[in-house]
Amino acid sequence: MNIEQLLSIVKDALADKKAHDIEVLDVRNQSSITDFMVIATGNTSRQVVALAQHIVEKAKSYGQKPLGEEGSNVGEWVLVDLGDIIVHIMQPETRDFYQLEKLWSEANTVSNLT
Repeated sequence: MNIEQLLSIVKDALADKKAHDIEVLDVRNQSSITDFMVIATGNTSRQVVALAQHIVEKAKSYGQKPLGEEGSNVGEWVLVDLGDIIVHIMQPETRDFYQLEKLWSEANTVSNLT
C-alpha cells in the first residue's frame, strides 16, 4: 500500500466517525520520524477514542498494522502511529492549547489526495 492510499484510508475513517477540522501536514522536510501528520478534532473523549479505534481497525483491515497508540485511556489526545503517518486526534481545548499546526507551520498542508 502506498502512502497516498493510507492517507485516504485515515481521512475516510475520520470522516466516518464525524471528526472535524482535519488537517494533513507533509512534514517530510521537517522530520525524520514520519512523512505526514494528520490532526483532527473530536468533540468528547468518547469520540476521540472511537476515532482512534476506527483508524486502527480500518488500517488493519487493509493490512497496515499500527506501530502504536497512546492516550486512549484518557481520550483528551490520542496518537496513532502508522509509521509514515502519525495521527493526532484531540478534543477542541487540547488542540487549541497545543496548536500543533503552528509548531509545524513550515510543513505543507495536503489538500488533494487520490
